[in-house]
Amino acid sequence: MAIVIIRQDGKIPMWQQALKSKAKDVAVYSYLEEHSKDEITMALVWKHPKGELSKYPNLKCIASSGAGVDFIFEDENRPKNLPITRVVDVMLAKDMSEHVIAAIFSYLKNLGQYRIDQVNKNWKPKDYHRISDFTVGILGLGALGSVLANDLVRFGFHAQGWSNSKKRLEGVTSFVDEEQLSDFLSTSEILVCLLPLTDATFGILNVELFRKLPQGAYIINVARGGHVVDADLIEYIDNGHLSGACLDVFHQEPLPIDHPFWEHDKIHMTPHYASVSDTNSVVPQIIENYHRLRGVRP
Repeated sequence: MAIVIIRQDGKIPMWQQALKSKAKDVAVYSYLEEHSKDEITMALVWKHPKGELSKYPNLKCIASSGAGVDFIFEDENRPKNLPITRVVDVMLAKDMSEHVIAAIFSYLKNLGQYRIDQVNKNWKPKDYHRISDFTVGILGLGALGSVLANDLVRFGFHAQGWSNSKKRLEGVTSFVDEEQLSDFLSTSEILVCLLPLTDATFGILNVELFRKLPQGAYIINVARGGHVVDADLIEYIDNGHLSGACLDVFHQEPLPIDHPFWEHDKIHMTPHYASVSDTNSVVPQIIENYHRLRGVRP
């Protein structure tokens, strides 16, 4: 039994070293090096080349090295009916929360616009906002959304969230299911998307949703690019209903150079780096799952 790492971002050696440091008796291979494919029982993946997983006949588990698994389901040639695991990481949630809060404060204090003004040598003071001026709505109150909601409350924000089940978080108003979605949206002046990407949530940030938000609402998407209908977002920013957006994720990454987001002065972008799995933090749970796969107590 062995683990193969399949990813395309140059980080395979880092993950190999981290895994071997925690479990010296476990064989860990890069998919790019010579190895026996029959030996592999766990694949540790991140945005792997589609079709690569089908090369391993004895694969028993597909493990995402991040919090998301949608890219695995996009691989139609993957072995079916295998368990799929993902990372649940305290540091990942904290990093995500800090990124979103930084984006919110930048919006409140016009920091993005001031940067544009600086480049254009334009001295133009603007009215700013305070924490008490806005209600922040979080689409998705799972492991990441709950941490963000708690942090927002500690900062003094009015925080609310929407999810499939009722959440009990101190100081956070919880909305549930489709019946309460409209009420949730109507009072979310800053909307943060932290939903998993599924058939039900694909394209959820669209015209129908935007028109239910208050005039001047601000969008922050740190979940997946597939949640946004790009043309709808631009339309509702340009018509003034939305005041702008901060996006960390996109349909295609890197974003094509001819995409209109690049030059839109009310869309702030970051390169899908709001939070990144820390190997030292998540490797122990990957090793634990590997031992469970072997039927060995860690």
